[in-house]
Amino acid sequence: MSNSTVAKRYAQALFELAQEKNLLAEVGADLKELTKVLESSPGLLTLLEAPKFSIERKKQIVAEIFAGSTAEFLHTIQLLVEKKRINEVKHLAEAYVDLAAEAQGSAEATVYSTRALSAEESASISTAFAKRVGKQSLTITNEIDPSLLGGIRIQIGNHIYDSTVVSKLERLKRELIG
Repeated sequence: MSNSTVAKRYAQALFELAQEKNLLAEVGADLKELTKVLESSPGLLTLLEAPKFSIERKKQIVAEIFAGSTAEFLHTIQLLVEKKRINEVKHLAEAYVDLAAEAQGSAEATVYSTRALSAEESASISTAFAKRVGKQSLTITNEIDPSLLGGIRIQIGNHIYDSTVVSKLERLKRELIG
């Protein structure tokens, strides 16, 4: 069983529990916070995997750090610690976000541009491209990439829509050179 399969199973269970209790957004926010904590303090994951501390002590540490989070989130993280699968937590968070977005008719999109997009531009892109991928809306993350020279590149899952100046110049080059 691959790591991502395990994470997807835990994410599915957490998602169903959160959906049943109408806590999708709250659990999603807790998972986002956990991801931020792990990125800013990579030693925490090492600590939770270390055999030096008992499982009960590790669960207590998790409970102290995430005291303000939902009980469903906290129990899931403690279960991961207990089953020695805490290394799956990042994959679990990603899988949960995908499940929640799918349930809400939304998808994650990364828009690469030479400058920051305005709220209007983001909303316009969301509306236009959500229809193309069969969703109601897109949650847009804007990445600044000056090497594009102009235009935008949009990545929604496995779909890439590229209308950047760099790609247009590359196509023109291929046509002229052969």
